Amino acid sequence: MMELLGSIFPGAILIFGALLVPFLKGNLRNAYVVLLPILSALQLFAFELGFQGGQSFFGLELTIVRFDALSRIFGIVFHIAAVLVCIYGWHVKRSLDHICTLIYAGSAIGATFAGDLVTLFVFWELTAVSSVFLVWARGMDEPARKERAYRAGMRYLIVQVGSGVALLAGVLLHFRDTGSIAFENFGLDASRGAPLIFLAFGVKAAFPLLHNWVQDAYPESTVAGTVVLASFTTKLAIYALARGFAGTEILIPIGATMTVFPIFFAVIENDLRRVLAYSLNNQLGYMIVGIGIGTELALNGAAAHAFAHILYKGLLLMSMGAVLFRTGTINASELGGLHKSMPLTTVFCIIGAMAISAVPGLSGFVTKSMVISAVGNEHLTIIFGVLLFASAGVADHSGIKIPFFTFFAHDQGHRVKEAPLHMLIPMGIAAALCIGIGVYPDALYSLLPFPATAAEYHPYDATHVLTMLELLLFAGLAFVVLMKLGVYPPELPRTNLDTDWFYRRFAKNVALDFGHLAEYGRASLWQGFVRFRNAMLRVIGHHHQPPEGMLGEPWTASATTLWAALLLGALLLMYYS
Repeated sequence: MMELLGSIFPGAILIFGALLVPFLKGNLRNAYVVLLPILSALQLFAFELGFQGGQSFFGLELTIVRFDALSRIFGIVFHIAAVLVCIYGWHVKRSLDHICTLIYAGSAIGATFAGDLVTLFVFWELTAVSSVFLVWARGMDEPARKERAYRAGMRYLIVQVGSGVALLAGVLLHFRDTGSIAFENFGLDASRGAPLIFLAFGVKAAFPLLHNWVQDAYPESTVAGTVVLASFTTKLAIYALARGFAGTEILIPIGATMTVFPIFFAVIENDLRRVLAYSLNNQLGYMIVGIGIGTELALNGAAAHAFAHILYKGLLLMSMGAVLFRTGTINASELGGLHKSMPLTTVFCIIGAMAISAVPGLSGFVTKSMVISAVGNEHLTIIFGVLLFASAGVADHSGIKIPFFTFFAHDQGHRVKEAPLHMLIPMGIAAALCIGIGVYPDALYSLLPFPATAAEYHPYDATHVLTMLELLLFAGLAFVVLMKLGVYPPELPRTNLDTDWFYRRFAKNVALDFGHLAEYGRASLWQGFVRFRNAMLRVIGHHHQPPEGMLGEPWTASATTLWAALLLGALLLMYYS
């Protein structure tokens, strides 16, 4: 039985089941797309910890299924996310969206349980190809945004496929140096290919300067597509880093940087889904710091925070998607007062905002505190201070700004219906899980990679609670004071420049200038060649065209014989000299 399951990789039910979606319509299709991730989740219960199953392929032993504690916790939360996003997307009529969602989720799940680098690469690329259609689909819904969605999708695809190319190159070099394709914790020094694999994971994890694809593509996706995109890609990269590069110290400053820089962009951003895209970078930073530290507590914190983050970030994006679905806009400058029309969505959004802010009693608190405690245990004072500052920052832009400007501030007069029931259901489930994990964290802790360490960790001690309450109070007070003084960045329709300006504008203009210069050089060179050719033709014509050209007149037999003799003599001298 286990060997049979090993040949049916986790996620296969989603990937192959998606092919039947075009043949179903209406409620039958909606029920079917939710049933698939439920059946796929049930498959996990048949595996035992430590199970490995694989196949031989062209002489390579592929470990298609590796079921251990690390892959299990990511596999569980990916299945939960798949169920929620499939329910949330019931309003979508296009079969393509459902197909891509299922294949994308199945690919992420398949990659999570891959025990070798070749299998990982296959699923890695499949996630990229399947997910890009969720960005392009926005242009199908809104023809006015077709060109914008197409360009964002192309940039997203180039980045994601580029990550796969780096991964493939790294795998080939790693195999050449070590003779192994095992997906294990090998670190940066294991081979010449390890840095390329690290880079591939870093692109998908949105490392600093490699992060812009998140803010570029996610807000350009459909209402449901953004929730789907935010649930899998970056968290798959977190899993991959935890599997392959746990304890790699360079991840600590990388992660710390990721927690800080998005704060400043998120505060001034008007598009609320883009605000959440920036806060996604912020939360990934905590996980990466934990992976870089590499202790049992830190890795537990990274895995737990990834689990909680998928739920509360999905909840926030679902609430913003519902707002966009009902009002047609997601700009803070055009929203406000929606608590009157969408009270349930308001409550769910506030729960998600409290969870991401790590309010005690909610999921974000019991997971983020593990990472911060691990940093404190290693006496990394500067990193500890950075993470505390970042906690206050995320409480400001995601915990306060998102619900305040959407549902309360400057009422724009939107009087719309509450979110549809199929959107409220997954929001309610996600909100319940955020509360449940916060109230009873042992249920999550029991799934962590190192359960012994998790059992010894207690989030609700006085130090953790008081520290977080002080940070939340500081963030709230700062927001109120800045608003009262009128110095809080106003919500205005504008385009905020990020580091992608250098390749989307500056580098593009430089390339165009070099192109114009090259075209000018080519044209000048061709004109010079044409002038030289014409001059040579005139010279030849002067000597060969009758009647002026001396060489153009008919030659006598004696002259021809003389020149032939002279040429033959010259050739003989050259040959025998």
